Amino acid sequence: MFCRIGVFYDGSYFSYAQTYFYTEKKVGWLSFPPFHRLIEQFVSSKEQRYAAHRIVYASWHQGLFPASQTNEKQFQVERNRHLDLMHAGIEPKYVPMAPNGHEKGVDVSLAIDAMERAIEGKMDVAVLVTGDGDLTPLTRSLMKHGVRVGVVYFAYDSPHRNSRANNRLLAACNYSFNVNMLERDPRYAAVFQSLFRQPQGAAKG
Repeated sequence: MFCRIGVFYDGSYFSYAQTYFYTEKKVGWLSFPPFHRLIEQFVSSKEQRYAAHRIVYASWHQGLFPASQTNEKQFQVERNRHLDLMHAGIEPKYVPMAPNGHEKGVDVSLAIDAMERAIEGKMDVAVLVTGDGDLTPLTRSLMKHGVRVGVVYFAYDSPHRNSRANNRLLAACNYSFNVNMLERDPRYAAVFQSLFRQPQGAAKG
């Protein structure tokens, strides 16, 4: 018997973390396959009654601009991201951007997706990759359906954008994990470095 894990990405939240690590920390590009292995190991430490722990479903939720509002560079970024998602087995679920340029409905899309998986009985643990307190009711609803909930988040300060996880969300979930704690603990230096890939052509040293 193995633990079935569903992973639900707040796409913009994860993308900001990728940019932070790549442009400011200069440690490489945060990559999905090792990130998924980290999630499986984290859940394994919390759900020890199972013989094995596997991600069986993953989805990505993010706003998407129409072509008329997207430049060539953004097209390239989105194409590369889409390929990364495909290779990692993550289902992209985009919602149209609001006319004012803000994301609208991403949290609703993520919540509906997670609840559908829970109602279908296809997962034992839901891992939310987000810091959004608006997803606190989702956490409680998943628990009512017998699904345990973990939150994996990033906590860092940046001149461009700070990242935190809402305290209500952290209090409502079964367990949580701050990825940046790996960076600050020498015992996990190798684990932290394994999360990143270097761009092609980067110098090794």
